[in-house]
Amino acid sequence: MPALQPSPAPRPAPDMITTVTGLISLVAATIAYVHTTPDRRHERLADGANIASLTADTIFLEVGSPLVNGTLFKPHRARVLVYGADGRTVMNDWINELTLGDSAGRKIMRWVTTSQPVAGNPNRPLSDLRQTYDAVTLAPYGYSLKVSNGATTQLTINGREVRGTRKTVNDSVAKPVSVDLDRAGFVASASDLVPVAAGMKIGAIMVAPMWGPNMQKAEDRVFVVLKDTVVDVEGTPQKSRKVDEFRRADRVKLASWYLTLESPYMVYGEVPLANGGVQRMTEVPLPMGGKTP
Repeated sequence: MPALQPSPAPRPAPDMITTVTGLISLVAATIAYVHTTPDRRHERLADGANIASLTADTIFLEVGSPLVNGTLFKPHRARVLVYGADGRTVMNDWINELTLGDSAGRKIMRWVTTSQPVAGNPNRPLSDLRQTYDAVTLAPYGYSLKVSNGATTQLTINGREVRGTRKTVNDSVAKPVSVDLDRAGFVASASDLVPVAAGMKIGAIMVAPMWGPNMQKAEDRVFVVLKDTVVDVEGTPQKSRKVDEFRRADRVKLASWYLTLESPYMVYGEVPLANGGVQRMTEVPLPMGGKTP
């Protein structure tokens, strides 16, 4: 679910995978939540998890890993609604559309994300985001963002090399971007794609590098596949698998994703807020080629 844009630890050996011992031992030995402050962004993995040196039950992923299989993502179109702190007011609304193609002999994904006006946030700039990923590995190739306030970002990504231009609302002309990352990363704003493509086996812990257009380095994220559950998605019960996402360096919880192996793949999400609340989002399928709601 590529979204509009909401110091790494030592690099592990790529593609190392150990046997998953089951959810009971995972919960007992690896996962506990510590609410250190009312700020829910500081919900953490317990010290016993020791995610700075994960070993058991852990899959280490790198861009290009054979453990990531993006071919399960099929062409689809879906609508994402993001609610405010009151849980009722829609603050953001965008349409995701995935099509598949070929470029220079490579199978690619083309994601188009277009934001829609919402009454609850009338002054929000509208954006058109177009991204290109490798259809198998999810490696990013292209990133093109145009915003109604005049800001633009045009990037080409080739492994660790990021080249292109960026124009902020305060710039009269676009400025060059040239960044050499320490390691290649999956796109952070579409982080929920990675656990889906890696199989989402209950009890698994996945560590993967993430990168975004405003980042100078990739950073490790930890995905913990917890359980199957049912969530309410715009009034409809939806079976899904809960996956929690943490930043590895400081163990801060970034999101809870409710994922499926069918379109639209992410059906519900919760993001901890600084005030102790939770920002929730839903995603529902739309007809391909249909009119925007």
